[in-house]
Amino acid sequence: MRHNKKRGMKLGTNASHTKAIKKSLVCALLANDRIKTTQERAKAIRPDVDRVITWAKRGDLAARRNAIAKIGDAALVSEVFDKAAQGLWADRNGGYTRIMKLGARKGDNAEVVIIELVNEPVASKKAAKPAASVKKIAQPVKKVEEPAAEPEADATKDEAVEAETSETETTEVEASETEATEAADAE
Repeated sequence: MRHNKKRGMKLGTNASHTKAIKKSLVCALLANDRIKTTQERAKAIRPDVDRVITWAKRGDLAARRNAIAKIGDAALVSEVFDKAAQGLWADRNGGYTRIMKLGARKGDNAEVVIIELVNEPVASKKAAKPAASVKKIAQPVKKVEEPAAEPEADATKDEAVEAETSETETTEVEASETEATEAADAE
């Protein structure tokens, strides 16, 4: 029978050692903003870190005492509460941590990850959707072959195109020269 057994990850140890591991990892993460550990341990401490940061956002005396009971370091708790008071996580409702996989550890093939605190502001979903809809895919243009024209007509077309490009180049040069003289006069 499983009377009075608390659910959760054991992390391969007894209850008191699991509690000590989680407490030290939470302290290390809150102090350093990023730690490298195994995936199981990172997943085990994620709810505790989120809970402490939520208490810090509340900011009252009861929340501070709960955080000190969970972490055990009053100086670290005051540092976290100060960060929350400055509005570091003000726009975020949960999800204060990010887990990035690094691969397997060489000795025991354990999955190693980096767990870090997320400090960036939340990107709104409404702003992301219009940006995606604005992007249009260019469709290829089909070339229609015209019947073979006389070579003299092609030569006259080429000359006309060259004349147009030379006219646009001269107007661009004249415009840049006038801007330069206006800038010199303004000084």
